[in-house]
Amino acid sequence: MNSRERVLTALNFQRPDRVPIDLAGHRSSGIMAMAYARLRDHLGLPKRPLRIQDMILQLAVIDDDVRERFGVDTLDVGAGFALSDYDWKPWVLPNGLECLIPRWIELERDGETWSLLAQDGARIGVQKPGMVYFEQTDYPLADTLRTGDYSAIGRLEEVMTHDLWSSVAAPPGPVPQTAEGRRFLAEGARRLRERTDRFVIASVRGPLLEGGQHLFGMEGFSVLLAAEPELAHRFLDTLTEFYLQRIEFTLSAIGPYIDMVICFDDFGMQTGLMISPKMYREFFKPRQQWLWRRVKELAPVKILLHSCGSMAQIVPDLVEVGLDAWNPVQISARNMEPERLTADLGGTITFWGGGCDTQQVLRAGTPDEIRAHVRHNLDVFGAGRGGYVFTQVHNIMADVEPERITAMFDAAAEWNRAHGG
Repeated sequence: MNSRERVLTALNFQRPDRVPIDLAGHRSSGIMAMAYARLRDHLGLPKRPLRIQDMILQLAVIDDDVRERFGVDTLDVGAGFALSDYDWKPWVLPNGLECLIPRWIELERDGETWSLLAQDGARIGVQKPGMVYFEQTDYPLADTLRTGDYSAIGRLEEVMTHDLWSSVAAPPGPVPQTAEGRRFLAEGARRLRERTDRFVIASVRGPLLEGGQHLFGMEGFSVLLAAEPELAHRFLDTLTEFYLQRIEFTLSAIGPYIDMVICFDDFGMQTGLMISPKMYREFFKPRQQWLWRRVKELAPVKILLHSCGSMAQIVPDLVEVGLDAWNPVQISARNMEPERLTADLGGTITFWGGGCDTQQVLRAGTPDEIRAHVRHNLDVFGAGRGGYVFTQVHNIMADVEPERITAMFDAAAEWNRAHGG
């Protein structure tokens, strides 16, 4: 099987020739740039410019030699864009390492503090000394509950320019919703499709719970949901329409050239859901159905949801409204043990992750402990029935040593060889 066939077979709950491997196929299975630079050195690979794909999380652009080394089957559609030197400009990571960032990223420095800027120059994210990523600083609708002025909800296009997660773009970058922008997206995605047989993933905006939290603040949006349900419904309808317009524009261009879209919306915490199942079903489930139905009308793709924490309780609801796969499968959270998940949900959804706990095991375990941990998780998740893609739980952090990363992926490769792959 080639990589695309392998992943699609797993997604269809059939047994592929081996368990598929994901590294940086999307912005929640990547590796922070400082760790990536050490990894390349550890593997003895040639020096190459260190490029930052995701400025907020400071995730590295993964090179093909690393994908080959670890048998990676996935590719972010962004790999088809920002291919010339003109698309990049120099920057320096918190550890002093020189790197390149997308040219459209706007930054401002004040002493040792860096700020990410919106289109109008407003500060929307900050990286202070000691931080290895940018933190959101502007919550554009945070004052609406206090002032009672909700008119900004009707100006969501303008408001979203101050949302850190919407306005700071990874490749392909900010693309105008014009015929020229559509051609630009289509050409880049088509060229990528023609040169790879890897499984191509595209990110589409669509967070509903997180979208409200990014605009109102977590506390403010929780108050809105509980105390002003009619206003919350009005806001979420407007937000869903906003996403639909962008999804329709993006998929009309790249739909024929990708295999999956990923949406992001964290519903879980370490100990359980952030909201009750009842609140999820009232406010979010119908709108997810609305969005995901439209995605599948526009393109023959699978849908992956990144949702952290202990949220297995609502996975049957997610499947009901069109979800195909779930990431990152945070096995360290409550009631998220691999054995429990496969017993309760196996065969209904593809588990995309859960291969190695990044909170404790990957950061602090010995290589032998990591290998044993990975083998155990693959024994449970990869037990011959499909429905599983191996990757670590969320991104590999900046402080993870390369010996640990190598042990994780090599253990997966060894397990695959031992099981006929």
